Amino acid sequence: QVQPVESGGGLVQAGESLRLSCTASESMLRIDRMDWYRQAPGNERELVAAIGSGGSTNYADSVRGRFTISRDNAKKKMMYLQMNSLKPEDTAVYYCNIRGLLISGRAYDSWGQGTQVTVSS
Repeated sequence: QVQPVESGGGLVQAGESLRLSCTASESMLRIDRMDWYRQAPGNERELVAAIGSGGSTNYADSVRGRFTISRDNAKKKMMYLQMNSLKPEDTAVYYCNIRGLLISGRAYDSWGQGTQVTVSS
């Protein structure tokens, strides 16, 4: 079982933007849900944004209106998180979580290793 892979993190100033990407395993037959989480030092991991198989989305109150989650319909195993108007409190390690079904028939629920986002004031 291959982990999803995140990319796109970095160091930016407050007010700037970043786009995170997550690539799911090629072994997946079906993706039911793709989520972005984040964890800041000393805090629990929290759900930032979620997108279902039908395209429905959900956001944490703290990011609604600034962040946009999307899936690439051409590359169905890709997910993105566009982050605009970043704030220092958005600083965290961002993880993608993907749930679905593998080609083998086994259920799949896997986390990426995370990508660091740091926003300076």
